[in-house]
Amino acid sequence: MGEKSVFVTIVGRSNVGKSSLMNKMLGQKVAIVSSKPQTTRTRIMGVLTKGETQFVFIDTPGLHKPKNVLGENMMKAVSTGMADVDLAVLVIDAKPHFKVDKDNIPMAELELIGRFKDKKIPAVLAINKIDLLENKEEILDLITIYSHIYDFSAVVPLSAKTGSGVDILINEIDKFKKESPHFFPDDEVTDQSEKVMVAEIIREKLLRNLSKEIPHGIAVDIERFYERDTVNGDPILEVEATVFCEKDTHKGIIIGKKGAMLKKIGSLAREDIEKFFGIKADLKIWIKVKEGWRNNRGMIHTLGLDVTDN
Repeated sequence: MGEKSVFVTIVGRSNVGKSSLMNKMLGQKVAIVSSKPQTTRTRIMGVLTKGETQFVFIDTPGLHKPKNVLGENMMKAVSTGMADVDLAVLVIDAKPHFKVDKDNIPMAELELIGRFKDKKIPAVLAINKIDLLENKEEILDLITIYSHIYDFSAVVPLSAKTGSGVDILINEIDKFKKESPHFFPDDEVTDQSEKVMVAEIIREKLLRNLSKEIPHGIAVDIERFYERDTVNGDPILEVEATVFCEKDTHKGIIIGKKGAMLKKIGSLAREDIEKFFGIKADLKIWIKVKEGWRNNRGMIHTLGLDVTDN
């Protein structure tokens, strides 16, 4: 028996739990999670190696209508994330905030299903957040509705939060593995660099602690990132980060009264950084205003948020 691999793209609308699902399948957190829409901005790859089989998951931004250059790049990330994959997992919400019937399927999901058809990509329907359902029979209605518009290879009700059904999904994905050498070292879990991981950890804390209108207009750039020894000979990670926002008023909110909000965000981020790297960390964060950065192609490139066309 030789090595096998399977490339899987995870797609869906914003806030259906794509990143949470990938993290649960990997058994550790590589993609940030928040209740804010459009949390994921770029294509994120997660790698799970089980015996001879390597699963490569591609988490993508939620499909939406772009309003700026950043949004355009996010939608390109969805397209590139669907290129040369063996399988797509369409994640939908088991308990959406609107009524879904055969005549009212979200346009974003219809567009994604249209891409499956055009690219002839087999797909699994993952019905997430079943832990929120009081009446589990509602799942049957969703299965009927979505099965009428696409011949899914499988339908898996699950909860990325509790883990219920996740093993079933992995088993369904396993059916699409192919004879192939592993593309990543067996102990690797993501293609993201350490600096990107740190920037995303900081951004997650900003997303979770700031009001709704601010998170879309923030970005994090890691200015310095290095490990040194303390006077006691213990390793410590030195991190200096700049948070860009679009308005002076937003800067004030991020800093907070007497610096309280920024201190809270820094403390929470530092704890996660230390947990991820397994050593102490010293984190310094500066806030800068950069009006209209989401339409600034040069800055988007500098921040690593641009995507080239296929």
